[in-house]
Amino acid sequence: MNTKYLLMAAALGISLAAVADEGQWQPHQLAELQAELSAKGIEIPGKQLADLSQYPMSAIVSLGYCSASFVSPNGLVVTNHHCGYNAIQNNSTKDNNLIEKGFLAKSQSEELPAGAQERLYITESVTDVTAQVSGNLPAELTGSERYEAIETNRKAVIKSCESDANYRCSVVSFHHGLEYFQIKQLMLQDVRLVYAPSEAIGNFGGDIDNFEYPRHTGDYTFLRGYVGKDGKPAPYSVDNVPYQSKHYLKVNASGVRAGDGILLAGYPGRTSRYRLADEIAFASDWQYPAQVKTYQQIINTIDRLGATDADLKVKYASTVKSLNNRMKKLQGLLDGFKVTDIHAIKQQQEQELLHWINSDSAYQQYQQSIGALKTVIDAEQAYTQQTYYFDNAKRSDMLQAAMLLYRLAVESEKPDAQREMGFQQRDLAMIENRLTRMEKSFHPTMDLAIWSEQLAEYLAQPDAVRVSELDAALGLTPGMSQAKISAKLAALYPQSELTSTAGRKAWLGKTPADFANSSDPFIKLAVALYAKNKALELEEKTLGGQLLQVRPAYMQAVIAYNKTLGKPVYPDANSTLRITYGTVDGYPAKDGVYKTPFTSVKGLIAKRQDEYPFSLPQKLVDAYNAGKTDGYYYADLAPEYKPGLLCRIGGCAKPEVKAFNSVPVNFLSSADTTGGNSGSAVMNGKGELVGLNFDSTYESITKDWYFNPEITRAIHVDIRYVLWLMEHVDGAQNLLEEIDIVR
Repeated sequence: MNTKYLLMAAALGISLAAVADEGQWQPHQLAELQAELSAKGIEIPGKQLADLSQYPMSAIVSLGYCSASFVSPNGLVVTNHHCGYNAIQNNSTKDNNLIEKGFLAKSQSEELPAGAQERLYITESVTDVTAQVSGNLPAELTGSERYEAIETNRKAVIKSCESDANYRCSVVSFHHGLEYFQIKQLMLQDVRLVYAPSEAIGNFGGDIDNFEYPRHTGDYTFLRGYVGKDGKPAPYSVDNVPYQSKHYLKVNASGVRAGDGILLAGYPGRTSRYRLADEIAFASDWQYPAQVKTYQQIINTIDRLGATDADLKVKYASTVKSLNNRMKKLQGLLDGFKVTDIHAIKQQQEQELLHWINSDSAYQQYQQSIGALKTVIDAEQAYTQQTYYFDNAKRSDMLQAAMLLYRLAVESEKPDAQREMGFQQRDLAMIENRLTRMEKSFHPTMDLAIWSEQLAEYLAQPDAVRVSELDAALGLTPGMSQAKISAKLAALYPQSELTSTAGRKAWLGKTPADFANSSDPFIKLAVALYAKNKALELEEKTLGGQLLQVRPAYMQAVIAYNKTLGKPVYPDANSTLRITYGTVDGYPAKDGVYKTPFTSVKGLIAKRQDEYPFSLPQKLVDAYNAGKTDGYYYADLAPEYKPGLLCRIGGCAKPEVKAFNSVPVNFLSSADTTGGNSGSAVMNGKGELVGLNFDSTYESITKDWYFNPEITRAIHVDIRYVLWLMEHVDGAQNLLEEIDIVR
């Protein structure tokens, strides 16, 4: 390859097999990557991985927010402990806290309902529907017209796909609107909690160790999907039976070693690899710092109130865990931007792309798209700054429920095809379940504290950011203290029926007139804010429609450029099924520090302390000290030392190579992951389960924007640790007998 183009490809973050394991690939792209797979020692052909009806891909499932996989023919699913947190919390009370003590069902009759909103989604087909969605749109459409036209076409495709009520379909944008694919998923509605370790194991290290390495976290939980006796998905019923999965992953108890190639399959959430330098500057200079401040305020409030009320602590455990995770990720992004000048890297990418465009008159069509994109991005950023504090001023679960119910009433007046997505007939069950779920995750005391705090922050902003409708409805004035705001709001809660599940559900099916005539203060506030919310929504749609015209044109330029290099381009992550591959490997964390790829139970015990989050169950310590490690003991030599670039220049010496001699707990790989990949199956070259993805290293957090192959590593829980805990610590023999374990 020409040296100039090699440098340009590296600047654009292209996945060159000799350089990086970058790429969150759509399954159908794997056939093009056979050489890369073979080089990693992956024995499964790329064509087989592209077939969602074949092993192992038919065993990969989604929870809607995390990834998981079937590990038995009877619907048994394994995912992360933090992904099963909602299910654990749903069955916890202050007197029976399953989060703290863990849970194991010794028989299927003892398995617990995961919660009204929990689902398992099994992707059965992915179909290109670009022609139906955006193929014939007139160029002269305005932004909002384009947005609405695409939404109308998406709804039509979804309706055709969902002729069977057991399936949930979606039409998802790829390459930022350049392509659209229909995703058809079988949806299991009855999900149950089977086994979760205690929090001392499943969340060892807590938020202190989050995104850190070395890690020693047993981040795993088992769930099970159930169906009706006819084999079809059905709501929870004691008469339901386990789902019979077509394929399930074999579990390899021998695990992996340093240098082994791995596959990772799951549902990564969002990445921004193809965003512009201006967008990085906005995120690092304004958006991320604003979010960090907001999240920290809410976390502090939950911690403060939860410290003196066990009920509040349980109800908001999942919320605060999620916020802490977002907080640390945002802080890691900000720190990462200081260490690696990704803004400059993105600027270089844009310059190299422009250089290519200007190198041939045939590429000039792409020139205009970059300028047009920057203009719309400027407007989008201004909108984000304008609406951020108003959005936070509505951060009350009570108000959100009222607005949801009123919007549903308004949308229900329209024919189903004309309703906004999220408020159609297909969405009613999920809305009802959301209202039910509040029973386990809402309390007026906490809601009031968080809401009044965010309203005080909103009132501290310039007048241009304020919304008169909100100020008038709540009687807010500039400079009003949080104490006065709280006193004013406290009077609203006793007057509302929305504090109870029955009270919330009573509004389902009501008309807009019923809402307009209500004396419920939260319903009245929802009605008062409706017009302003709709106006802002229209502005957002206009910007969205404009982006759907200019960003796809930019992506066309990026793809065309890479085509000249003979390289496929993976789309940014968008919560759809993806496959990545990599190698079990450590990394140079900083000057003089190389982090090896495995941690051990020996190291876990050495790390323990008396207090959470570093306390350990005594039975784990006793089992290990008694030598109960047969079958899971890793006695192979430690990996060869692989110093980073600076160390190679300086001539670093290799450290002494010692035997590992313990049960592995966590391990690192170079697989390309992000949020949503939590719970993803980590497989060996034969497609056998060897671990679960659960985190990234702190140095890797900026990979959402830029993949640095030297230091980007994902953290996985080793399946040997899971199996060892099941056999020697928690006594889950019934599940071990159900799983197909190979060595």
